[in-house]
Amino acid sequence: MDDLLSRLVSGLRTGLPADALITDPDVTASYANDMASLCEAGTPAVVVLPRTAEQVQHVMRTATALRVPVVPQGARTGLSGAANASDGCIVLSLVRMDRILEINPVDRIAVVEPGVVNAALSRAAAEHGLTYPPDPSSWETCTIGGNIGTASGGLCCVKYGVTAEYVLGLDVVLADGRLLSTGRRTAKGVAGYDLTRLFVGSEGSLGIVVKAVLALRPQPPKQLVLAAEFASAGAACEAVCAIMERGHTPSLLELMDRTTIHAVNRMAHMGLPDSTEALLLAAFDTRDPAADLAAVGELCAAAGATQVVPAEDAAESELLLQARRLALTALESVKSATMIDDVCVPRSRLAAMLEGTAAIAEKYGLTIGVCAHAGDGNTHPVVCFDRTDPDESRRARESFDEIMALGLELGGTITGEHGVGVLKKEWLAREIGPVGVELQRGIKQVFDPLGILNPGKVF
Repeated sequence: MDDLLSRLVSGLRTGLPADALITDPDVTASYANDMASLCEAGTPAVVVLPRTAEQVQHVMRTATALRVPVVPQGARTGLSGAANASDGCIVLSLVRMDRILEINPVDRIAVVEPGVVNAALSRAAAEHGLTYPPDPSSWETCTIGGNIGTASGGLCCVKYGVTAEYVLGLDVVLADGRLLSTGRRTAKGVAGYDLTRLFVGSEGSLGIVVKAVLALRPQPPKQLVLAAEFASAGAACEAVCAIMERGHTPSLLELMDRTTIHAVNRMAHMGLPDSTEALLLAAFDTRDPAADLAAVGELCAAAGATQVVPAEDAAESELLLQARRLALTALESVKSATMIDDVCVPRSRLAAMLEGTAAIAEKYGLTIGVCAHAGDGNTHPVVCFDRTDPDESRRARESFDEIMALGLELGGTITGEHGVGVLKKEWLAREIGPVGVELQRGIKQVFDPLGILNPGKVF
């Protein structure tokens, strides 16, 4: 093993600048995992921080020659263990490839490297009157490469969709070091199989993204927000169904359950009544958002809202959104650890998902708060537990699994935006079935015959 490590380091150094290669074990250990709880992580042999596609190609050629696994990483804000190291691997951190290469307001595209932070792209696009809509909660730190790898979503998905809908083309370094260009810069294009979409959400298991062509949109007007309080989660979900059934297109439609509301109140003293069982936040960025909020407010009242508070301007809107932005932080303060699920169900089954999750929390004697992108049925049950208590950790994992099983029973999916990674790979087979597993493994074999790209993830 020492001989292999020596050959690996020697081989990498021939094509990398000195500051791109880290071998100090105390430093490499800090790259071992992302933000997921209860996910195994190995010990990397080295960490590489390339600045160019050519350097990434050199890393992959070296890894192929020596049969060394490679784990690509972005900012490691993921929640499924997809960026966790495996023993003896090369951790390929792409955070230094952080250039915005082009913003074209005529073609409405951006060309970026994978290490560009989501918020940095959004701000750069705004200078041209454009916007890049996908906005994960970690948008101030997460990278575009990581967003592509996990097909991430965000608060505005109900209107604008997820990352996959904005990736037009990619430059990808394959496992053997070849460079593949996929997709297009044009508004339309259907030439051949859609390899671009294949890479989106593949969690670094098929290739290393080194450049992306992304679609941009005209910047919308400032949104206005409405907050509606309900005496039951079921009533809030009824309002969600009514809003969507009537054809409204909110830019945001978020829900928080009683457990989450109480956690936010304890941490930030938001002043929400203890009797509030669910809080629904709706926003519109249309030409006349006040009229849209009024119509939605009537639907919320009809569904049983105890109070409806529409914002009058952007400042009030931001205040109303603070509770939602604080939700995960507040739940993380309940116990020493959290497991954050992202089961997505049809909107019509949202109430059943919340009711079932509450029953699971009671069954296992755990605090489980739910915040949800209600407009697209994407729920985030957050299991709070004490990681130093083996029994509580076991119950947390079992409750997490039951929540995924519940989602599948309701016609949903085990992950709406966080990905499979290590955390959910056993559940992927249950969702897609044996034929699906066989075909997906066949695709993996085509792109990575030696199995060196992010091994142990997804499958």
